Amino acid sequence: MYFEDFIGDNAILIAIAIFLILAVFLGVRIVPQSEKHVVERFGRLHAVLGPGINFIVPFLDRVAHRVSVLERQLPTSRQDAITADNVLVQVETSVFYRIIEPEKTVYRIRDVDGAIATTVAGIVRAEIGKMELDAVQSNRSSLIATIQENLANMVDDWGIEVTRVEIIDVNLDEATRAAMLQQLNAERARRAQVTEAEGRKRAVELSADADLYAAEQQAKARRVTADAEAYATSVIAEAIAKNGLEAAQFQVALKQVEALAEVGRGAGNQTVLLPSAALDAFRDAFGLLKGKA
Repeated sequence: MYFEDFIGDNAILIAIAIFLILAVFLGVRIVPQSEKHVVERFGRLHAVLGPGINFIVPFLDRVAHRVSVLERQLPTSRQDAITADNVLVQVETSVFYRIIEPEKTVYRIRDVDGAIATTVAGIVRAEIGKMELDAVQSNRSSLIATIQENLANMVDDWGIEVTRVEIIDVNLDEATRAAMLQQLNAERARRAQVTEAEGRKRAVELSADADLYAAEQQAKARRVTADAEAYATSVIAEAIAKNGLEAAQFQVALKQVEALAEVGRGAGNQTVLLPSAALDAFRDAFGLLKGKA
């Protein structure tokens, strides 16, 4: 009886304690770092809870949406597009994005991934339609930047940030691929012929330069020899002008001596017979040398 009386007297206090515990449990919300919680009050947007400890009004507020703010990747999608030079291509794209304003995302768009994929397909077709096939193949970076900029402007109202757009591949039909391969082989053959012709031309130029250099060096050698002979002649002429006939006779005598020396150095010529005129020449030469001394 005593226990039943105690329970009956304190039932109100127990109910109040349970209510307070439940209120605290419902009123305190701990949000992970990777999420944001959207709170509604009577079915309307009331607040967005960030990471950490948050407080809401129990029984009036409720967490209606738990939205991840981590970066997401859309599945690889393929879009058919026609270039400005009427070539059908299939473009494989991949988009990375993250939700930065969940209150816009949950109340303005139902299927985020589908909406982004559709938007990307439209932008890709529009941009590739302005470019020729060669430009699509060679200017992927500029095409990616254009797609990302246009996509960011369109999804801004959905509270989404586009972090990266990638063009994985640009595929062609078999006929176009075969034509491009044939054109590539023809271009390679042309470049090989040009390279070979330039090599032959360069070889001819180098050979001509070598011949020219050899001719120039020979001309320089002849010019040096001519200068030396002219100098010697000028010295002899100056000596003759100063010493008259004696200097001329002295030069003639030296030439005769040099000639006889060459004859004496010949093979098998151990004995040299000299005419009396040669002896007179030696005597005159020695006489001139003695007179100069």
